[in-house]
Amino acid sequence: MSYLDICIIGWNLNSFMFVVNFFIAIRTISAQDRMTLQEESVVLKELKDELEKYYPYRTYSTLFSYLVPFTAFFRMGYRLIEMFFFFQKNQEAKMFDYMVYKYNNDIQRAINNQK
Repeated sequence: MSYLDICIIGWNLNSFMFVVNFFIAIRTISAQDRMTLQEESVVLKELKDELEKYYPYRTYSTLFSYLVPFTAFFRMGYRLIEMFFFFQKNQEAKMFDYMVYKYNNDIQRAINNQK
């Protein structure tokens, strides 16, 4: 197996994780009504803007992770495992609750790293 074959496998796995991520987003959006989605979107935008203060290049790092073989696959795999355990612990939680938890957790970690 050559290095090119390994890179192609890595990019295919990254593409697979992109599709999985897209499927989860579509499924989450279709399960909510429009007003609820708008209210949740406002809350998530505020949290995202606050997180952008601490990690200004977060969008670029996400895009870059999809270009590097296997990076997005492992990153999303870890995130899916984290989501699984979050939903196991919080039976009545929705995807919105997980996203708020994740944003708050990342913001708190960034604040603690600055100290």
